[in-house]
Amino acid sequence: MPFRDRTHAGQALALRLVEWADSGDLINPLVLALPGGGVPVAAEVARALHAPLDVLVAREISTPIQPETPIGAVVADDPPLYDRQSLAMMHLSEDRLGDVVARERNELHRLEHVYRGRRPLPFVEGRTIVLVDDGLATGLTATAALRFLRHHGPARLILAVPVGNPRTLTALRARCDDLVCLEQPASLHAVGEWYEDFGRLPETEIAGLLHRFRATA
Repeated sequence: MPFRDRTHAGQALALRLVEWADSGDLINPLVLALPGGGVPVAAEVARALHAPLDVLVAREISTPIQPETPIGAVVADDPPLYDRQSLAMMHLSEDRLGDVVARERNELHRLEHVYRGRRPLPFVEGRTIVLVDDGLATGLTATAALRFLRHHGPARLILAVPVGNPRTLTALRARCDDLVCLEQPASLHAVGEWYEDFGRLPETEIAGLLHRFRATA
């Protein structure tokens, strides 16, 4: 296992990105984490880059029949993004998922309030945005997040993760300007396989980490 925990993974990822910063290749960066697991990773990246840190909340969409299988994702008030192949395999249509989407969007807004309070998302237009998660399996939330950010006009959009599925990474390269991934195992069944400690992070711990970062930045 290459990473002890998310903090260790963030430190390793930060080393790669600092090389870009030292060369003057990251102008006015803003680090955005996909919570919850992406926050401790992104905190190390933001600290190394001397950049502000915030969150971009995304929620997976699944079905009551197979809740462990994501079929889409939603970010902010953007339209849902779906895995069309999964919809077809499950014989589902978008209009049958309205209640599921509404529930996930309500949870998304609740989490935004927990993590940001009344503060809006930081200004994205014209900045270098580094979107960070703790790993990519299906990549649905990252895809939805990148689509949302692209609509807000960043000067440069970078996706950075410690580990990812090679097929997912290939699909995501078209969604961003640069992609940084330290480990790309040929068979990635679950991101947690690449961490010694991959425990679920309580909301209070994530909110506390964000608060401490803002207080010391």
